[in-house]
Amino acid sequence: MSEPLVERMREFGETIFAEMSALAVRTGAINLGQGFPDGSGPEAVLDTAVEAIRTGANQYPPGPGLPELREAVAAQRLARYGLAYDPATEVFVTVGATEGIAASVLALAEPGDEVIVFEPYYDSYAAVIALAGAVRRPVTLRPVEGRFTFDADDLRAAVGPRTKAILVNSPHNPAGTVFTRAELETIAGVCREHDLVAITDEVYEYLTFDDAEHIPLATLDGMRERTVSVSSVGKSFSVTGWKTGWVTAPAPYVRAVQTVKQFLTYAVSAPYQQATAYGLTHELAWVEELRKSLQAKRDRLITGLEAAGFATYRPQGTYFVQADIRPLGFTDGMELARALPEKAGVVAIPTQVFYDHAEAGAHFVRFAFCKKDEVIDEAVERLARLR
Repeated sequence: MSEPLVERMREFGETIFAEMSALAVRTGAINLGQGFPDGSGPEAVLDTAVEAIRTGANQYPPGPGLPELREAVAAQRLARYGLAYDPATEVFVTVGATEGIAASVLALAEPGDEVIVFEPYYDSYAAVIALAGAVRRPVTLRPVEGRFTFDADDLRAAVGPRTKAILVNSPHNPAGTVFTRAELETIAGVCREHDLVAITDEVYEYLTFDDAEHIPLATLDGMRERTVSVSSVGKSFSVTGWKTGWVTAPAPYVRAVQTVKQFLTYAVSAPYQQATAYGLTHELAWVEELRKSLQAKRDRLITGLEAAGFATYRPQGTYFVQADIRPLGFTDGMELARALPEKAGVVAIPTQVFYDHAEAGAHFVRFAFCKKDEVIDEAVERLARLR
């Protein structure tokens, strides 16, 4: 049989997350690869979802999302960032941020249009750009003074006559960078100069560490009217399996995204929408405690990785640490990641799979620290075998 998969998707096989998680199961290794927490969210939020199921919220909700969730999202954006959105026309609920980003790219990028992404990038970005028939233009984040950042000249050089959008992820997975106001001003300046749309992935917006501050790109001058912001409940409330997210944007962009999304999944789980609305309204103090806990776990994992011989980059946000494998005598992250379960009983993700220019990330692997302390401790004890 000839290959039935459409040509534009042939570069995408099984995701690295599926491959590495299967390897963890097969070998019994500790999975520090995929970013899902060991624990669950606040009890009151979980109880709200259960109660919604028991009291009949089991049929199709409105396609744009339950009014109470859209209102809660609008209130959150206003209270936290000073961004005012009309919940009726400028807030839209999606099946997680992944669908929000996918629907946004599919709605806004024509075949042949170019979309700028910062590499390393979350793997779904490349796939959805390909689905749209668009072309990705990567701008490489490189380590500078202990954090990953981009060169402004590289960003400007990536813009061409067919460039339509810039996809901005901050806090950034997998690099752990939280873009500074100066970096965001550079991005905003490019968007304004070339009349580009910004699609922002802000799913880790609450999970920043030390003195890093998440600044939504839409808050910068001239950017609200050209920014489609995407976030979700999964990371902030440790319920990644709920797949409940949202888009905030000017009404014409929301209508465009809705036009696409309605033919992808139409609606989002009603019980989880009710519970998410409750969480955004009543449980942000719990999220702050989660943030503090994750910062401590980050430090715990970094201490162990460095003791095991890795060089590390201290993330300013997210769930992940980038580790340089060269001090241990390794140079190929993919090779090491596939061998690591047998060598040390731990699973990591090779960062090079998130690059177009794989050589830029070949010597990095990504470890997740959204795990119980005892799991982190056991993992770093095992990794010490590599020395």
